[in-house]
Amino acid sequence: MKNAEYILNTLDQMFPNATVELNHKNNFELLVAVVLSAQTTDIAVNKVTPQLFEKYPTPYDLSQGNLKDIESLIKTIGLYHNKAKNIIALSNILVERYQGVVPSNRIDLESLPGVGRKTANVVLSNAFDTPALAVDTHVARVSVRLGFAKEGDSVLIIEQKLMKKIPREKWQQAHHQFIFFGRYHCLSRSPKCSQCPLFDICKYKDKTKHL
Repeated sequence: MKNAEYILNTLDQMFPNATVELNHKNNFELLVAVVLSAQTTDIAVNKVTPQLFEKYPTPYDLSQGNLKDIESLIKTIGLYHNKAKNIIALSNILVERYQGVVPSNRIDLESLPGVGRKTANVVLSNAFDTPALAVDTHVARVSVRLGFAKEGDSVLIIEQKLMKKIPREKWQQAHHQFIFFGRYHCLSRSPKCSQCPLFDICKYKDKTKHL
């Protein structure tokens, strides 16, 4: 893709320090935070995790946690009931199968309750520096608008197309930069098209409405 290098260079200039915005101190906290972030903003998750991790700092603690108590700590985020059950269950598995250590491979990660491909990709990339491209709503939207993917492509198809068009050594950084671009610039309903350095190559059909 001839525009890929130009897009990546532009994102390097716009968001040189893009990184995961979920607050965490270790791999366990990262895993739990990513599970909690499904269909919820990182800001909302960051508001509940300090109390959660203070009370349940390890998989051993969380595995023994009371469901109602954990629900009360995370009730401000979406799907909190299922998420509370999932983080207790995954903590149990971490204790029973992995000596309380977050596994570093995709198969084991995706076997954990509440952990799908996107969550596994985030953990692999940020916890273990394993090249991976997690596709969330921001990445999906930006990928279509910038021509890396097509409208209607599934999350998996978008991920596969990005992996082909972006050099492997840039997957981690590109993932964060796509999120930042989508979160702070190329917003869903009110993209900042009038000040976008990628306006000319953007495929978004309504871009002229936002000038």
